[in-house]
Amino acid sequence: MTTADETVPSAEPAQNASGRTTGSPSETDSDHATKWRAFWVCVVVAAITILDLSKVNVALPSIEDALGATSTQLQLIVSGYVLTFGLVLVPAGRFGDQRSRKTLFLIGLSVFTLASIACALAPNAAMLLVFRLLQGVAAGIQMPQVIGLIQQLFQGPERGRAFGLFGAMIGISTAFGPTLGGLMIAIGGAQDGWRYIFWMNVPLGIIALILAWRILPSTAKTTYARLDLDPVGIAIFGVTVLALMWPFLFTTGAPTDDPNRWWLLALFVVAAAAFIWWERRYAESGRAPLVPLGLFRISSFRNGTLLATVYFAAMPAMFLLTTLYLQLGLGLEPVFAGMVTIGFALTSAFSSWRGGILVERYGRSLVVVGLAILMVGIGVLMAAAILTPPAMTPFVMAAAMFIGGAGGGLVISPNQTLTLHDIPPLEGGLAGSVGQLGQRIGTAIGTAVALSLFYSTLYNERNSGESTVELYHHAYGMGMIATTVFFSIAILIGVVDLGARKRRARVPAAG
Repeated sequence: MTTADETVPSAEPAQNASGRTTGSPSETDSDHATKWRAFWVCVVVAAITILDLSKVNVALPSIEDALGATSTQLQLIVSGYVLTFGLVLVPAGRFGDQRSRKTLFLIGLSVFTLASIACALAPNAAMLLVFRLLQGVAAGIQMPQVIGLIQQLFQGPERGRAFGLFGAMIGISTAFGPTLGGLMIAIGGAQDGWRYIFWMNVPLGIIALILAWRILPSTAKTTYARLDLDPVGIAIFGVTVLALMWPFLFTTGAPTDDPNRWWLLALFVVAAAAFIWWERRYAESGRAPLVPLGLFRISSFRNGTLLATVYFAAMPAMFLLTTLYLQLGLGLEPVFAGMVTIGFALTSAFSSWRGGILVERYGRSLVVVGLAILMVGIGVLMAAAILTPPAMTPFVMAAAMFIGGAGGGLVISPNQTLTLHDIPPLEGGLAGSVGQLGQRIGTAIGTAVALSLFYSTLYNERNSGESTVELYHHAYGMGMIATTVFFSIAILIGVVDLGARKRRARVPAAG
């Protein structure tokens, strides 16, 4: 628990004539209701976007059987979405801040819906891959506008509640993705079930488009300054992100992995240095750089972004490893393997909502407590896989997910609120897109490391004479070690940031 000096400062909300709290002194009941309707449109679209990060994973065997996809194509169908998602985030956030977030939101959602139709109708694996990459581009266009609109619509404690609900929906989407994917395959069968996964986006996308057109506030500027998108910075930025993510996206732990892919990390170092040099030079010329490096001098933004990056390096990998273990090691059907994560979705939704309310009071300490609870859940999850009889393992794992979700919900939404607290609303889209980029990079790196340990253990011990269950025990344990390390780093970052906040709070008090 923190003192008043350690909490997130904010203006007190006003109350209207009916006694209900509103976001600003001049806000009416109508304005209050309108912005919350806009908020729910944004959150639903973000949830659809995040669902596509996880629900397609369980469809890969079905896609392989139906389209004869190669292992490389299957890998790109999943990882290519993350890659193009990450590449577009920052330029799209910058464009939305300079022009109209609502327009970019509608464009991204329209392209995402059309790309989903194309994916559902894809006649072969190559075309599915192309349209999957386009889906990632569309997701990268719309997600920064969601963060920017929330940042613009809400202030003070109300912003914390908004991000709490936002985090709850993201947690639900992440955890329910495998379940929904498995359900679609069960309904559609091995040949066509994977198409249902993409078809479900279409009615949701159309409804969201209509609602967004009618409800979202216009964010277009009355007078347009000269558009300054820093094209050289965008090009260098693209090379930097691609060089960093590519070797991790193509790491499976199999002997066929190309060792030369790691040379791209040297290119990443050179490109990152060039990007920083160019952005500083561009800013010194009096123009607006693609990424204002001054954002990272704001400790709340820097620490929050780093914590989210490490957290998302662990979370999706944990879900993927658990699903693989249950399907391949224990022989569960995809829909039942996905249902194990439902407990995480439920408890994380509740704790995210409460966390959004409590973050104004407890600040960073709330995130640290959430990570500690999550680590307890991870410990129970690993113990369930190794120590329990196979018939009982899914049930004990489901119980562990309940514990983990309670902690995870206290991380996502409070950290989002703390990260953007000191960012001006006019830069909310750009700052939010930088944070989302960190999450996507974390997802790519964490998943690659965990899968590499998982599959390399299977390969190295395949002739050991152990049973299938024992073999997958070892593989799952090795992969989960990586997620535990990432979660531990997140706790360390949270503790360091908490200590820094306490020291800053004591300085004015002593003065």
